[in-house]
Amino acid sequence: MKSVDEDSGAPAGDLEVTPVGAGVEIRLGTPAGELSLICTPERARELASALGRAAEEADSLRTADPVTVRADELRRGDVRDGDRAMTVDGVRTDGATVHVTWKSGAGRGWNQLYDADARITLRRRGR
Repeated sequence: MKSVDEDSGAPAGDLEVTPVGAGVEIRLGTPAGELSLICTPERARELASALGRAAEEADSLRTADPVTVRADELRRGDVRDGDRAMTVDGVRTDGATVHVTWKSGAGRGWNQLYDADARITLRRRGR
């Protein structure tokens, strides 16, 4: 399979997946050289599943229209609109203040306080 860099249109390289003995070889050709990974069939299935989930999430983020909600309406799994993915990990309302725990795509977590009626624009609603 050949792929193309969507931003530049330049070839991104070749991707080949083949059985090798009792394993699966994933070979990626790039302008800088070739990368080869051999894994068990179980790990190959896990990788395929993870790639599928990531592709579905990327598609949903690209096609979804942003929605704006009040801070006290946030729920776990909501994804904030912006340059970087920030996902709501937890929400606690304390009177007129909402305590939101965010998690980044890199796994960092932090807390922020909002007025309950503060407007937060979301890329996608959590489930």
